[in-house]
Order: sequence, then structure tokens, then C-alpha cells
Amino acid sequence: MAFRPPNRDDLITVGSKFGITLSDNELETYENLTAESAAAYDAVERLYAETALSGPTGRSSFFPAPEDNPLGAWYARTEISGAASGPLQGLRVAIKDNISVAGVPMMNGSRTVEGYVPKYDATVVTRLLAAGATVVGKSVCESLCFSGASHTSDSGPVRNPWDTTRTTGGSSSGSTALVATGEVDIALGGDQGGSVRIPSSFSGTVGHKPTYGLVPYTGAFPIELTLDHLGPITRTVSDAARMLSVIAGYDDGKDPRQPVGVASSDYDADSDGDVRGIRVGIVTEGFGYEGLSDPDLDATVRATAQRMTEAGMVIEDVSIPWHRHGMAIWNVVATDGATAQMIDGNAYGYNYSGWYDPELMAHYGKQRHERANDFSDTTKLVALGGGHSLATTYGRYYAMAQDLVPLLRKAYDDALEKYDVLVMPTLPITATTLVSDQDDPTTSIVRALEMLVNTAPIDCTGHPATSVPAGLVNGLPTGLMIIGKHFQDATCLKVAKAVEAQAGGFPRPPAYPTTPSHSA
Repeated sequence: MAFRPPNRDDLITVGSKFGITLSDNELETYENLTAESAAAYDAVERLYAETALSGPTGRSSFFPAPEDNPLGAWYARTEISGAASGPLQGLRVAIKDNISVAGVPMMNGSRTVEGYVPKYDATVVTRLLAAGATVVGKSVCESLCFSGASHTSDSGPVRNPWDTTRTTGGSSSGSTALVATGEVDIALGGDQGGSVRIPSSFSGTVGHKPTYGLVPYTGAFPIELTLDHLGPITRTVSDAARMLSVIAGYDDGKDPRQPVGVASSDYDADSDGDVRGIRVGIVTEGFGYEGLSDPDLDATVRATAQRMTEAGMVIEDVSIPWHRHGMAIWNVVATDGATAQMIDGNAYGYNYSGWYDPELMAHYGKQRHERANDFSDTTKLVALGGGHSLATTYGRYYAMAQDLVPLLRKAYDDALEKYDVLVMPTLPITATTLVSDQDDPTTSIVRALEMLVNTAPIDCTGHPATSVPAGLVNGLPTGLMIIGKHFQDATCLKVAKAVEAQAGGFPRPPAYPTTPSHSA
């Protein structure tokens, strides 16, 4: 499709956006000059068509019937077999629906993306298939992944398998529900404010947010480049470690989030062994949020942490006052940054070297303008708040927040000089009742974001963090979050294995006591 250069009316419209007033002579001049530059756009499109990589073809998929999707966790079903052998051979994996799978529809929880079918596999999907896993479907995620609860997806709510009147947690809601019920063995999630760890805490699974940049984000729908993470959601810590070993590692410069040459490891083997002498700091600021924290949950998590002494670990309280500043810093980075990248930048944004998805940018960019009223309440909040901030302060607050991130990171790093890991409740509450269509936007937004206080700061700082089940509170799961030093993910997983061993394994939801027989 030939690029259409701007006519005079276009130039007037674009000029007004930047405060430029053009005379008739100037309009004629710029109309001619921009017409001449159109040839470069046409050349780029031709070259891209000749050189763009194409992914696997011939795959089939279908949308499951409601009776086959009682929790609302599946978006699309498929059956893509991986290699005949490998470390994940035979494991069935669900892919969060913000991650591209060639030939399988992708919605990212939003009508603004609905109808897009990727032509390629995300790097993490390629690696899972090469390791022998079988991709059995796309799991529902929250609308544009901007919610910590599971009521915002345009395909409908994802119900918690422990209590179907409650939230599963988000935004990796479908992935977590499917792992918790045993419908899949493992799943991929994404984490910008806690979206791997939040549903894991609410639903009784293991969720690991890797060190920032360890796992390539290539082929996943971004929110904010400095916050984007992908990670495993599993039934056991060993499965999370095995999965991390497969998906971690450098992606040849395609993802600007990654340090050059960052390498994977055998995280399952590295996280085995004696934990005696490991030093654990219980972060006091992670407990007791006034008007929010559940005292029974705090007590359960603290008791779980204290039991680590039985395995020979050294447990002490530690104060990190900056932890309580982390939510404000994250809020500005996420609000202004997501407005600039996810909304105005049509997901991928600009101004970095790496791999882009031009088809997705065009598809979503067009539909977000045509269907902006279909944005979720949380996305509207971001667009309106971030749009105002950027229009009136020109990025000043975003810049200040990003300049504070190193101080927040240093606060944890200083504590990690004394301790091998830091622990706190993953979330201050257990799963809340699902928001309904009858609830107002305020309720929808509060329920979507209230639980982020401990998880979101760790997305800013990029530390690895594992949520591991810490016990039941009034019959509902809760999680213990283990935070480690950068690129020492294995230490987080080692401590998580010790918690898992002390618990004797984690129970399944009462309605799903055993692994079901799998059917596509």
C-alpha cells in the first residue's frame, strides 16, 4: 500500500498539534517537500516485505465454548507440539494472550486489539517449543494487562478456582487459573506491576518475576519499557526453575531491555541444595498497611517466614523505609510511561533499537482510536491522568520518578548487602469479590489496583521476586514474596523450594483435587 503524503489540510491539522501556523506559501512548500520524501516510506515498505521473517504457518485454533471454559480462563485453544525431546518435553503450556503465537488470535484482553493474528512466535514461545513443551492455548489476560484483578478483560471475568465469586488476580489471570486447576502444567505470564505474582498469591500457584532483562520480551505487547517482564507461573518451584532456564537468555539485540550477552543457567539445579546459613530479612514495611492489610494474612506470612529457621536459615527483621515510597514512584512511571508508549506509542513506542511489530502497531493504533470508549476503566484512568500530566508538565514528573528509581533500587540493594533475600507478603489481602457490571468505575479501579503496594516497586527496581504459597487465610491462598539480588534468581527459587518443602507441597483448590485429563 503506497504511503499517502500529507495534503494541505493534513499539514494544517498536524501543524496545529505542534502549535505551528503555516502561511499559504509555506503550505505549498511543505506539501511539495513531504511529497518528495514519500518515496522513502514506499522503499522501506518494499524492503520490509522482502526481508521480514515469517513464522510457522498452518496452525489451527478455536474459541472454546462456555461450558468448556467455566472459569473464563481460556481465550483461544490450539495444539502446537514442540520438539520430540527436551527439558520440558510433554508439558502443556498456556501462553498469556499478550504474547504472540503465530496463527493464533491475540486480543490482549481488549477490543482495541481484537482481530489481530500474529505471523510469528514470540521468542519465549519459540524457546518453549524447542524445549519440548506443547502450546495448548492462549490464556485470558486483563484489558491491555493493566489490572491486578480479573474483572477487566473484554472477554469476561476470570473466576478464582478457590471461590468462583472472587477474583483470580491479574493481569495474568487466565494463566494462573489454568495452572491452579491443573488444566495446564505450566504457563507464561507478564509482570509490570505484579501481574505474575498477584494472581499466584490469590490463587495458590508459584509465580516468578525474573530479574529485569533476563527473559526477552520480544514479541509480547509492551506497557512501559522500563517495567516490562515475562515469567513462569507453575504448580511447583522446580517447574518454575526449569521453565526459567528455557526462556531466559540473550535475544541477539532484539530486546533493548536486555544487557548484552545476558545468559541463562540451570536454575533448577542451581536452586537445589542446602539452605542452612542463608540470611533472610523480613521487610517490616511490607506488613501493616493501614486500612488495607489483613492482620490474619500478615500473621500467616510472618509465621511461614519464621519457620525458615527450621531449615537452618537466619531470619531477622529489616526496615527499608523507601519501600513505602515505591508505589508513588511506580504510579508516575506507569501512568505517564504507559500513556506515552502503550497508548500514544501504539504499544511499542519509539526511539530505541530493537525489534518492533509494525502489523500490531497499525492494527491496534487504528482500533484504539476507533474504539477508545472500549478501554477499561483502568486504561481510561491511565490515558486521562497520564495525558494530562504529559500535556501540562511535559514529562517533568515522569523524569523525576525515573531519577528516583536508582534510589529506590539502592534501598533494597543496601539491605541485600546484609541479607541473601528479603521477604514480605506478596499481597496485603486475599482475593476479593469479583467486580460486576453493576459496580461503578471507582469500585472497578480500586479493586484493580489496591493490592499492588508490595509488588509494583520491584518492577521499578528490576530485582528478581518469587511468590510462593504461604498458607490459607480463611480458606483462601496467600503468598510469601522472596526478593533477591539482580541476576541471582536461583537464590529466590532456592528459598522458595525450602518453603515448599516445609509445607509438604501445596493443596489444589477443593473443586480440583487432582490433575484432570487433558483435552483440546
